[in-house]
Amino acid sequence: MDERSSKLILVPILAVLFVMIGYQYICPAGSNSCHFKSEERFRGVSLLSSPYQDADDFYRDSDLDDDGPPKVPSKFNFTERDLDRHVEFNIKGDDVIVFLHIQKTGGTTFGRHLVRNIRLEQPCDCKPGQKKCTCHRPGKEESWLFSRFSTGWSCGLHADWTELTNCVPVVMDKKEAQRNKRNFYYITMLRDPVSRYLSEWKHVQRGATWKTALHMCDGRSPTQDELPTCYSGDDWSGVTLKEFMNCQSNLANNRQVRMLADLSLVGCYNMSSMNESQRNHILLSSAMSNLKNMAFYGLTEFQRKTQYLFERTFSLRFISAFTQINSTRAANVDLSEAVRRRIEELNFLDVQLYEYAKDLFLQRFQYTRQREHQEVRLKRREERRWLREQRDQGRPWPSKHKGSGKGDGGVFEKETENDLPTTTEDYTSQVARW
Repeated sequence: MDERSSKLILVPILAVLFVMIGYQYICPAGSNSCHFKSEERFRGVSLLSSPYQDADDFYRDSDLDDDGPPKVPSKFNFTERDLDRHVEFNIKGDDVIVFLHIQKTGGTTFGRHLVRNIRLEQPCDCKPGQKKCTCHRPGKEESWLFSRFSTGWSCGLHADWTELTNCVPVVMDKKEAQRNKRNFYYITMLRDPVSRYLSEWKHVQRGATWKTALHMCDGRSPTQDELPTCYSGDDWSGVTLKEFMNCQSNLANNRQVRMLADLSLVGCYNMSSMNESQRNHILLSSAMSNLKNMAFYGLTEFQRKTQYLFERTFSLRFISAFTQINSTRAANVDLSEAVRRRIEELNFLDVQLYEYAKDLFLQRFQYTRQREHQEVRLKRREERRWLREQRDQGRPWPSKHKGSGKGDGGVFEKETENDLPTTTEDYTSQVARW
């Protein structure tokens, strides 16, 4: 090989090397200023190994950090096991996600994300005008999701933890012949207790009811004496906030604790089984324990963090980003300080649960982010080491290729409200007794 040929070969190699060195200065590891498309990888070494770490992530560090407080020390003694919630969810196997939908926590929006917004090999089949979607495993006639918008209210309208844990396995076995034991991953959404309470009041004021809910516990529904109704007639439309707060049997009070606790521990809805103080202590402890041991839960006030943690927990990706909407009916209610304190007193168990849930949620987010950043730094080091080896061995530089299509960061049309099935809170025709 003559000298001229050697120079011709050396020039492009040096040019590529110069570009790569420059890139490391302009876009150092962990930087948000430069992004590859999802399929821009070097042959022989992937920039990021996990499917959810592709650089077409639609949120950036600022998106995740702007919707919450800065790093704060935990008030509770959470272990690393409490913070690490990644599960090996096998959508092709026997795993099932069970969504516990608590009223007025943003569950309808989140439920729609589950059936319409997850990037899947076999997406849920959602037909216009139908309330439910078919969410089957790839190549199978089996459901991987148990929720309002997939299986309907199969365990009763807004079934709670006590109902779901007893009902879901039975219902799934009836619907589908299953030889292997299923793995059920429970998830839910929580909301600030005062905002959630006000939202429920406004909802009931407009005429909504959940009177067809079963409230099954220890094999039966509560009697009229155990659970008196707050109103006469078909609904409680037009109720004032004062009237709403004055009903002692109003299930809006401490709803989140009641729906997450094991009610069989306190005699279900029989208030005479133990004193009130003991009952409240058991309910709160049970709700905290069940929430902590769930595969995942999100908070209405932290939509982007909720999306982030769900994706990292299940290794599933959403197609479009969650939206934080702070202008709600509850937010527009003008409260005096005395009324706010009264609502907090009526929901004192929910207030304690939410403080616990928010602390754990933010600690999980910080833990997951730190671990992900460490993994990214390690991958960058591996990338640089591999590039040095290629340079030292005199091998030709690998070419890049761009992915295409919707799965690779393509454009998605935003769904309008008219595209979604119309929903109401009372699904009498869809409630199946078990």
